[in-house]
Amino acid sequence: MFASATTSFIRKAIRSSTAATSYNAQQQFRSISITPALLEKLNVQGLADKVNLEGQNVLMRVDLNVPLSKDDDVTVTDDTRLQAIAPTAKFLLEKGANVILCSHFGRPKGEIIETGKNGRLNPVVDPLKTILGVDVKKVNDCMGEEVEAAAKSLTKGEVLLLENTRFYKGETKNDSTLAAGLGSLADYFVMDAFGTAHRAHSSTAGVTD
Repeated sequence: MFASATTSFIRKAIRSSTAATSYNAQQQFRSISITPALLEKLNVQGLADKVNLEGQNVLMRVDLNVPLSKDDDVTVTDDTRLQAIAPTAKFLLEKGANVILCSHFGRPKGEIIETGKNGRLNPVVDPLKTILGVDVKKVNDCMGEEVEAAAKSLTKGEVLLLENTRFYKGETKNDSTLAAGLGSLADYFVMDAFGTAHRAHSSTAGVTD
C-alpha cells in the first residue's frame, strides 16, 4: 500500500562524537549527527521498520489542492486528493507519529489571500478531520515562531496543518530559508504529493537538503 510513498530522512538530533552542521529558519547553525540511516530514502513501512516513530514529528508534503464550490468559495466539491493522503497519514498516526501536513493551494504568487482557490487552507480542515478520524490543528503560517511552537507542542499521534506554502514567493524558487524553516519542524520527511514531486520547490526538494 505504501510502496510509492517516498520517504527522506531529513534531520535527527542525536548526541554523538560525529556531528555535521545544519541550519534553521534564522540561518543559525547547530550541530547534529549524521548517520547512514539519515541519508536513506525509504517507503513509510521501511521508515517504521528502522526507527521508533512514537512521538516523532513527520513532515508530510501532500497535495491538498482541491476544488471549491463557486457558490461560497469554502465547500470542497471533490475530496479525492484528501482521501488519497489517508493511507500514509493513518499509517504514521498508528505508529504514534505526529503528522505535520504541508501543501500549496492554488497560485497566490506570494500574496496572502484569505479565501478562495488561492487562499488559506481552512476549507480542508473539517474534511480532513472526518477522513483521518482525528482532530486537525491548523496554523496561519508555515514557518516562524508560532509554527515552531505548535510543532513542538505535539505529543503523540496528532495532526498539524501548515498554511499555504505559496504565500511565500520563495516556495516556487526553492528558497533555502523557507526550506530550512519547514525542515526545522520535523524529525522525518515524507513526500506524498506525487503531482508536485517533479518540481524543485522549497517544500518538495529544498526541505530535504
